Amino acid sequence: MRGGGPIAPRGALPAGAEPYRTIGPFDAQTLPKGLRGEHNLKQGTWGVIELSAGALRFVWDDEAGGVEELAAPATLIVPPEVLHHVEGEGPFAFSITFNRA
Repeated sequence: MRGGGPIAPRGALPAGAEPYRTIGPFDAQTLPKGLRGEHNLKQGTWGVIELSAGALRFVWDDEAGGVEELAAPATLIVPPEVLHHVEGEGPFAFSITFNRA
């Protein structure tokens, strides 16, 4: 399990990136189906996942693949145009802030 942060295996948030929207917090009952399925962020948009409670599995669905096993508190940087999804079992809480770069 990885905690602390920020975790940025695919690149740090660019200098000058500005937050423009936050969604969540989500838990096991409120996690949208769209986040559980394979998706990506549009060009120029970076996501910052803030896990505040429990554990969350973040799966990179691109050619490089990989998994981030997150344990609260944790921050994960998600770059644009990279396929991914999240998996959560048990208690957890997280939000996502979208940033324009």
